[in-house]
Amino acid sequence: MRMAEKVLVTGGGGYIGSHCVLELIEAGYKPVVVDNFSNAVRGDVPESIRRIEKLLDTSIEFHELDLLDQPGLEKLFKKHSFIAVMHFAGLKAVGESVEQPLRYYRVNLTASMNLLEVMQAHKVHNLVFSSSATVYGDPQHLPIDEKHPVGGCTNPYGQSKYFIEEMISDHCKAEKDWNAVLLRYFNPIGAHSSGLIGEDPQGIPNNLLPYVAQVAIGRRKCLSVFGNDYDTLDGTGVRDYIHVVDLAKGHIAAVKKLKDNCGCKVYNLGTGTGYSVLQMVKAMEKASGREIAYKVAPRRGGDIASCYADPRLAEKELGWKAEFNLERMCEDLWRWQSMNPTGFSKDTAS
Repeated sequence: MRMAEKVLVTGGGGYIGSHCVLELIEAGYKPVVVDNFSNAVRGDVPESIRRIEKLLDTSIEFHELDLLDQPGLEKLFKKHSFIAVMHFAGLKAVGESVEQPLRYYRVNLTASMNLLEVMQAHKVHNLVFSSSATVYGDPQHLPIDEKHPVGGCTNPYGQSKYFIEEMISDHCKAEKDWNAVLLRYFNPIGAHSSGLIGEDPQGIPNNLLPYVAQVAIGRRKCLSVFGNDYDTLDGTGVRDYIHVVDLAKGHIAAVKKLKDNCGCKVYNLGTGTGYSVLQMVKAMEKASGREIAYKVAPRRGGDIASCYADPRLAEKELGWKAEFNLERMCEDLWRWQSMNPTGFSKDTAS
């Protein structure tokens, strides 16, 4: 039997990273996970990884490592020969990025530069990068395809993703033997159907769905709906929500694409359908069988009215398409939330 191909997963203890680790193993790869616990529950190993080991009856190599520690990264690349890297690690809260722009630029850009330099030094030339639809800024047309202008970002988080995309793209132009797939996510929600791993925001959730789920479970009193005067069907913001397992499968398709020596490619990962905040609240009420209290609050800075993907390019070139519908996303999210009322941690403190 051939040796399983090793893929380095940075930020593999986090929400999307951990779901990708699971899919990598299922697809026959051997993930090596690094994380600095900035968004994962602390332990010897992130709890998400421990649970995947249990679920799949396997062991996963994990290193506590911050990508700002370039010598530590060097050591890891000396020890392993990776066929590819999946890069998730980074700070990711839109609101926080507006308040702490320098921190977002320093951490996200330096981490990515260190990673690219170490990859280059060790001749690992295949990268899948976790980017975001925030690089599109305020949509000039809908649905958003990959040709939509980028860089007019409404916050430093999105801007940092855009700069990293540019860095990778420039590097691929200079180094012809490099391949990179830049995946622009829309709004990942839901959880693995086992209910063992899911999104576990540290502190107050920045994203809508985890907040809604915490209201449903009784951890939070009331949802604030930021703005009900947008130019949308019910006045609340419209987004393209995608099941995190569909998203993870898109990453497996991307790793396969790298093997074609594809150069630098960009794909949207979304469903192509937008739902409003109030539609999402209703869908979660249905999944949970509970009423979800909400109040209307002023708009948030940096928010836009509508944003949804044209996902056809990924279907055409990666052979990937989102399979799970809204009902399934909410069912899976509710299973995770009800099995883990306080997320990965045992205590009940919020």
